[in-house]
Amino acid sequence: MKLEFLYKINEFDEHAVRLSDFDSRQAKAFKDILYDVVIRKKTALEVHDLEFIEPINCSLTLRLSLEDIGIEEVVGKHFYCDLTLESYKKMHTLLEPFCKKESKGYQWLYDVDTPIDLLFSAGGGM
Repeated sequence: MKLEFLYKINEFDEHAVRLSDFDSRQAKAFKDILYDVVIRKKTALEVHDLEFIEPINCSLTLRLSLEDIGIEEVVGKHFYCDLTLESYKKMHTLLEPFCKKESKGYQWLYDVDTPIDLLFSAGGGM
């Protein structure tokens, strides 16, 4: 599974952090770790440090927040995704179809008005 930052993905100068090029086994592993670390233990998840993640040009940390902020760039290409527990539970549900069978589809993992979105794309597309 690749982790990368995509610059200016549309005419609105929006950007995306994308998790891509994975199979159903890796999607399930990511979903399970998201549940265990962020939802159950309520701790931060360093996505770029997971053994099945290949960071291309950025790093990503998922953190719990009292409000949905989305992804913000802190230093260089280190991104923090700050969402509420409810939003992470919704994200967990959105990952489910990718875990059941191989897919070439994609899913935006949150709906927050921010210039950087989080994209889960099995085939690497958008």
